[in-house]
Amino acid sequence: MARYFIEVAYMGARFSGFQVQENTLTVQSEIDHGISVLMRERVETTGSSRTDAGVHARQNFLHFDMEQPLHPQFVYKMNAILPPDIVVKGVYPVADELHSRFAATGRSYEYTLYTSKDPFLRDRGYFFPYRLNMDLLQEAAAVLMEYRDFTTFSKRNTQVKTFNCTIRESVWKQEGERIVYNVSANRFLRGMVRGMVGTMLRVGRERISLDAFRVAIESRDCTLADFAVPPQGLCLMEVQYPEGSFGKSL
Repeated sequence: MARYFIEVAYMGARFSGFQVQENTLTVQSEIDHGISVLMRERVETTGSSRTDAGVHARQNFLHFDMEQPLHPQFVYKMNAILPPDIVVKGVYPVADELHSRFAATGRSYEYTLYTSKDPFLRDRGYFFPYRLNMDLLQEAAAVLMEYRDFTTFSKRNTQVKTFNCTIRESVWKQEGERIVYNVSANRFLRGMVRGMVGTMLRVGRERISLDAFRVAIESRDCTLADFAVPPQGLCLMEVQYPEGSFGKSL
């Protein structure tokens, strides 16, 4: 039995999230179906990150185990089977114990706003034609790096042992009419990035002060966060693993 990592990217607009769910279309269900058709046996993958409905990914990973050798044109054939909004970027043989979710050392996300109407960004960003105080927005992003407990930015009914995360990067960048938030951490909670973005936008619009932002974080009360930013602005950019975990794609 050999273990493989499969690297994928996808546009999430058409899917009810990443993870397999009953009676609904998801990214993982399409990938599992594609591998099963190609290899002519039932395959169930394990994903590294469970993006929500409508969220995109430039890079995500899954792993699966297989006794028979992989099809020699695995990547090409998978891309022929999969719908146009999912692409396989590579498949990598890995050590038997390497787990796509638990071995990951970090993840990076990007959230995109655009301030002028742009049909080409409609499915990849949040149209936000409002005045923003960029200095306050940047200060709020820096404040997040001072904390470890992010209970406030976790959606309810989340089954995790700890709400502690280590944020390694938290910064807003303005690129013309695009305003992009980049955040990297060792782990993320369910809804965390959108909760942070929505609440920071309150600061940037001067609806709440930086002191009130700190109070919200320290309260560990998710009702004080704003999760109402749309999913299409969010993209999983990278999943990191220890150096040397896998080599070139087959």
